[in-house]
Amino acid sequence: MKFRPLHDRIVIKRIEAEAKTASGIIIPDNAKEKPQQGEVVAAGPGRRDEGGKLIPVDVKAHDRVLFGKWSGTEVKIDDVEYLIMNESDIMGVLVDAEARKKAA
Repeated sequence: MKFRPLHDRIVIKRIEAEAKTASGIIIPDNAKEKPQQGEVVAAGPGRRDEGGKLIPVDVKAHDRVLFGKWSGTEVKIDDVEYLIMNESDIMGVLVDAEARKKAA
């Protein structure tokens, strides 16, 4: 990808949801909702406060994040769909269980 986000913008690739429910029912494409999870592809350097000091973003590439259903702007770069959103639109970073066990 040849795209570098500016300020506190984040580029995210959606992570597709499962096509099957826990009970084994297959969900057709037209009934699926847009996933609200994604992987950070790139992040800008951060925003500046009133004094001009740079405040870096809290996410980095390869972080798995949660965001609002209608957050961001959908763009297509090199035939791949991405979301570009401000850092404030991200609700949080998902931390997997294995990483928590290693830290303990």
